[in-house]
Formats: sequence, C-alpha cells, structure tokens
Amino acid sequence: MTKNKKLTELTLNELNTEKKKVKGILTGLGIVMIIACVILIACAVKSKNYALIAVASGSFITLLPIMTRLGQIEKEIKNREQK
Repeated sequence: MTKNKKLTELTLNELNTEKKKVKGILTGLGIVMIIACVILIACAVKSKNYALIAVASGSFITLLPIMTRLGQIEKEIKNREQK
C-alpha cells in the first residue's frame, strides 16, 4: 500500500508505522549480519583464509539503503512535528 506513495503523501500515523516496520527489518537483518560475520571470522581464522574477514566486514554495506530510508522517514516525521 504505502510502497508506491511518497513520504510527503503519507499521514503521520502511516509514517510512524513505516518507521516501526523499517526499524524492525533493520534490527532483524543487523542481528543476522552480526551472527554471519562472527561465523565468517571464525571460519577465516580456523581455515587461515583471512580474505573472509574482508567479506565479513564489507557485508554491512548492504544495510545502507535501509538505514537511508529510515533516516528519510525520521526526517519527514521531524518536519511534520515542527509545523
């Protein structure tokens, strides 16, 4: 429903709902990424394949679009609350 709407077209309640949803997704993916990184680092040390450490540390870049979206939502909520 809200995927096709711009943030300016959403109501404040819809923005707060979207913020909670995006924050939950970010938290869930973040936890999974931390677990995956720990496993990759452990495998890198165990197998002496230290290139896996770079893969583990670089994988957090995949969370940037979600973090950007969350920032946009928070900015829109802040703008509306100031008005």
